Amino acid sequence: MRIKQLNQRLYNFLDHSPTPFHAVLQMSQILEKAGFTHISETENWCLHKGGKYFVTRNQSTLIAFIVGESDPSEFGARVVGAHTDSPTLMVKPQSEIRENGFLQLGVEVYGGALLNPWFDRDLSIAGRVVCQSSEGKLSSHLIDLKRPVAFIPSLAIHLDKEANKNRSINPQTDLSPIVLQLNTNQDLREVLQKECLNAELMIIDYELYLYDSMGAMELGLQNEFFSSGRLDNLLSCFLGVEALTQADSKHFCALVCNDHEEVGSISANAAGGTFLESVFERIFVNRPLSSVLTSSMFVSCDNAHAVHPNYKRQHDMWHQPVLNRGPVIKVNAKQRYATTSLTSSIFKKICLDAGVPTQTFVSRSDLACGSTIGPITSARLGIPTIDVGIPQLAMHSCRETAGVKDPVYLGQALEKFFNFPNPVAV
Repeated sequence: MRIKQLNQRLYNFLDHSPTPFHAVLQMSQILEKAGFTHISETENWCLHKGGKYFVTRNQSTLIAFIVGESDPSEFGARVVGAHTDSPTLMVKPQSEIRENGFLQLGVEVYGGALLNPWFDRDLSIAGRVVCQSSEGKLSSHLIDLKRPVAFIPSLAIHLDKEANKNRSINPQTDLSPIVLQLNTNQDLREVLQKECLNAELMIIDYELYLYDSMGAMELGLQNEFFSSGRLDNLLSCFLGVEALTQADSKHFCALVCNDHEEVGSISANAAGGTFLESVFERIFVNRPLSSVLTSSMFVSCDNAHAVHPNYKRQHDMWHQPVLNRGPVIKVNAKQRYATTSLTSSIFKKICLDAGVPTQTFVSRSDLACGSTIGPITSARLGIPTIDVGIPQLAMHSCRETAGVKDPVYLGQALEKFFNFPNPVAV
């Protein structure tokens, strides 16, 4: 029963989070409902023991925390991290392309996206627009057309006989979606204005994303799998915020969900920026930050590569995570993941206490692996870190697949972690 209830909330979260902006809004609403207070970076903070707070930056990054009753210099902080962005196609500022009776949009690839799956999908558009009112005041608004409005048709095999043998995709010329047949004078801004905004508002600029309009759904003969867009890494954001709302107020706990991980984490809203560090400095104002962080632990949650049955040779034969077998501990000798034997042992003990199975992922020695916010946060703050995540298939596709049991497994582990007595008392 818990699996079904948790996953239904997860699916709803995914369906209403087509962009990082929408994801942060969804998380903010969950936190406010659980009694967390929204505070601003521009305000003076008056924090109380046992208090629950969250702060956002750029509407795309969120940090939530509980000020525990215990001394964080002695008992440390329990911090979970994830990221709000996913590989996608973003609409260019001057986007309208009028060719052969069609209105198309110029797009730019965001992150390391698999491009083939974007063809022949029913795509919608969502994002943030900045508008000016009739009085000249600027304001930002989140928009979501929700319905399918765009598609990128494949070229017929009759016109490309080699399509199934050696197909390459030029992101400049091959990915422009069709959105309109040119029998009217409408353009993209007019459609957004009409469907999503007050008629008195004029769009000045935007950050718009394409996304697969098909919602999250279960599949498999026994519904043992589910698929959705943006599982990497909104699934971890959702489980992190759900676990934080279940944490008691005995010890300090925090959740950070950064933007821009998929493009290198170098921005004011990313793990490579100062946001988390500056928030901690304001929280632990009366004690050296290093004394808190060295006795703390950071769990970086980002989905892991499940073994693909058609391509199992792409995995190290002794490290092949399977769907529905529990969270994956990710290890890399080159520190692309920040896991150590100490943090791994602590997480395994937490999972054992919670009745949660674990798996381990190490890349083949002749293949490079991706990275996460784990090494970046660990290096910047000096906090002991582990990289974990649920196993999934089709990572960085516009639709990804995971097992229905794994969100519950990871959620239970994160709840146990937030209430763990002392993360690094070894």
